[in-house]
Amino acid sequence: MKKVLRILGTRGVPAAHGGFETFAEYLARYLVTRGWQVIVYCQEDGAGPVVSDEWEGISRITIPVSKEGPKGTIIFDWKSTLHASKHSDLCLTLGYNTAVFCVLLRIKGVRNVINMDGIEWRRKKWGRIAKTWFWLNDWAGCWLGNHLVADHPEIASHLATRTSVAKISTISYGADKVDSGPVSTLSKFRLESRRFLTVIARAEPENSLLEIVAGFSEKHRGVKLVVLGKYDAASNDYHKSVLEAAGDEVIFVGAIYDKSVVQTLRYYSLAYVHGHQVGGTNPSLVEALGAGNAVLAHNNKFNRWVADDCALYFNGAQEFSKKLDELLSTDELAPRLGTLAAARFTKYFTWQKILGEYEQLLEKNLP
Repeated sequence: MKKVLRILGTRGVPAAHGGFETFAEYLARYLVTRGWQVIVYCQEDGAGPVVSDEWEGISRITIPVSKEGPKGTIIFDWKSTLHASKHSDLCLTLGYNTAVFCVLLRIKGVRNVINMDGIEWRRKKWGRIAKTWFWLNDWAGCWLGNHLVADHPEIASHLATRTSVAKISTISYGADKVDSGPVSTLSKFRLESRRFLTVIARAEPENSLLEIVAGFSEKHRGVKLVVLGKYDAASNDYHKSVLEAAGDEVIFVGAIYDKSVVQTLRYYSLAYVHGHQVGGTNPSLVEALGAGNAVLAHNNKFNRWVADDCALYFNGAQEFSKKLDELLSTDELAPRLGTLAAARFTKYFTWQKILGEYEQLLEKNLP
């Protein structure tokens, strides 16, 4: 029997946008080598007909959408789900933001596994209407999915308040091991190996950027804080407050999409700072473990499960400053945490392990 999978919910492959796109690419490539036929729905800006082609042995169905932003994503998800409902193949939907559309798959008897991602409606950045939409789709995903994937035990516990535990599997997120990088990359940013910390996160209150930058800038550190991400002080008050809180040892390098550059910055970092307060298994934190980074992380149940004893934990700017003092004043602490991080990554978060677990789950759900 031919094993066929349709992947919905991302902008498509090759990955160029975020964690789900990266996961979709890795999973699709892996399954193709294992004899699966994989079809990935891809979003394209503009107008025109639906186009089918092949990339790296993966079938792609590209759907043009003229609307931009969230409206465009909703339209794309609707069209993708409508197209998939006309076939009998197993579907994997990444994210639940438009899970209500999955009623089409249910009506047609198409089996659908949904990765339920994080608890989106709890994020501070959303207004009341958006939070209500995500909350409703959270419920819809739990009802309409034939099986659910949680990327963290706390997400699984959340889903269990809405549906049967028997239809929930916990499979984490993977990353590449990073054990080298061209040191010449550092010169572009005027950095020295092990003399800087990295922060990679969207500039939103729930990611603790203000607390991190303010706590770091309380005093002279003798190291740099390299902040990756887009900041626009003219149109965003939170961005403006983060920029104004920064001392002269904080470097804002903008959004960097070149994977090799990001990996090199990780590899030569003294430590990685992770301020995310909500969500499941965050890809950026897993990637830091894969680079053998010591970690300074916001103290919550999500981060503690991922990083465990590889991190120092903080709440707020003052505690971050104290934990940073501890890290910088003890020469052997960062290397010890980095060694623990690398070992934890190898045990729990390699792509080989994660993708193998997905294949086993998908095989069980084949129609």
